[in-house]
Amino acid sequence: MIAVLAGGAVREAAVVPWVLLAVAVIGDLALSFRRPKALTFETPPEIFVGETATLRLAIDRAPRDLRARFDWPAGLGGSGETLFHPASGGRATSEVRCRAIRRGVWRLEHVWLLWKSRLKLLEFVPRLDAGAEIRVVPNIRLVQSGQITTTVLSTLFGAKENRAIGEGSEFQQLRDFVPGMDIKTIDWKRSARRRSLVAKELRAERNHHVIVALDNGYLMREEIAGLPKIDHAVTAALAIAWAAAIGGDLVGYYSYDVKPRSFAAPAPGRAAFARLRHWTAELSYVSRETNHTLALSELNARTPKRSLIVVFTDFIDTTSAELLIENIAILARRHLLIFVTIRDPELEALVETPPQDLNGAAALVAANQSIHERRLVLERLSRMGVTIVDARPEAITARLISTYLEIKARELI
Repeated sequence: MIAVLAGGAVREAAVVPWVLLAVAVIGDLALSFRRPKALTFETPPEIFVGETATLRLAIDRAPRDLRARFDWPAGLGGSGETLFHPASGGRATSEVRCRAIRRGVWRLEHVWLLWKSRLKLLEFVPRLDAGAEIRVVPNIRLVQSGQITTTVLSTLFGAKENRAIGEGSEFQQLRDFVPGMDIKTIDWKRSARRRSLVAKELRAERNHHVIVALDNGYLMREEIAGLPKIDHAVTAALAIAWAAAIGGDLVGYYSYDVKPRSFAAPAPGRAAFARLRHWTAELSYVSRETNHTLALSELNARTPKRSLIVVFTDFIDTTSAELLIENIAILARRHLLIFVTIRDPELEALVETPPQDLNGAAALVAANQSIHERRLVLERLSRMGVTIVDARPEAITARLISTYLEIKARELI
């Protein structure tokens, strides 16, 4: 401004720095412009929801200090930026950690590349199409590990004698009675014919109906431990379905929200598990309120035979749970029910933390009231004969399988 007001030679001299800067920028652009191309993505075929996977990127003609930024879709999360490392032939590679937070098929449409020019005067920010497709599926890590299979087989069919004696047990074979065996197992008529003591050997009944019922209403979209409740429920549902298939039972499934959505009659073996896994992978996230009266009445009508029904659901307070309790009571007259709910660790931590101010005290009172009302609902259901599984997300699967094995051992179905 001073040079412009002064005029004459001073004005002409003031133009020189700008000219030099323009020349430097043009020279820097000529030296530095090397547009990367041929971006390739290497992604795993599937990522289990709640787990983290590594995505590998490679690019040709990569400049120095090349970085990439991502616009992650709703079902994926990860670091916003990653640095490329030089490889042979002008190629650069990078790895980025990606966490799956929603089921579905997600596309990473494009990637922003960033690098600075040789003289640090310019920064290039082009956008390259990625077109990477990442499939997020229900978590069956426990099934793949063999842990559930080992637990069920060792419990139900292990080296230890497994004689489920009582109403509903199946006859397996006759054997000679030896000291130490239960005298109640003696078949007196056959013993009289043979003139030697013969005992009946029984085994636990198989081919029971096990139905996984998933509430997919808006309350199940609440996030706990970084995932929606419905995803924690799906993981536990697949685990109990696999355990039931290994235990020789028939597995079916049912989903509902504002109305019944899907129902599959109980079927045997691992085919039923594969069908259930495919169905849960396609289960959408909805924002509709659950109609327990319509949904559970429909389920009761579709299951005339006594079954073990595992209900995954949620409620807010005693008032909102009233219709749920009434319909669970109707189901419990004919079927054996496991009622599964997922605790919120943050809510429990809030109760255990002393408040620092009035807002903290108000939050503490609200959390205490919520936990108290939740306990009242679960106690009412327990008095109806419903088996309650109420645990944190990381413990829900183990508790559920343990409950199933106990029911099988006690011949309650």
